[in-house]
Amino acid sequence: RAPFLQAAGKKNSFDLLGLTEAELKEQFVRGDGPGGQATNKTNNCVVLKHIPSGIVVKCHQTRSVEQNRKIAREILQEKVDLFYKGEESDVFKEKKASEKKKQEKKRRAKENLEKKRHFKEMQQLDKK
Repeated sequence: RAPFLQAAGKKNSFDLLGLTEAELKEQFVRGDGPGGQATNKTNNCVVLKHIPSGIVVKCHQTRSVEQNRKIAREILQEKVDLFYKGEESDVFKEKKASEKKKQEKKRRAKENLEKKRHFKEMQQLDKK
């Protein structure tokens, strides 16, 4: 598996490869995690497999089967797009851009912290 498949699940991606229902295998299973009886007795978790690539998506974000089916298809479409296009995929580019933005924000915060520390040291020296 390609490591960049982790980028899927992000929104605002366009120009994705299309999926046909014939390429998909869909199952409804019991979800896991918190929720008690509501989770343990209902098959509202959707498992969607893209047969040509072998990519499997499991979605249990809501209690509604229809919403889970829709969300699973969106995520699967993004993963399939990443699988075939690799670094040329919009999803991959978006993920890289958000990582870069996050690093820049972290760098600025560190800089500001350093400035504050320097300012406090200067105040301490002035008092002496």
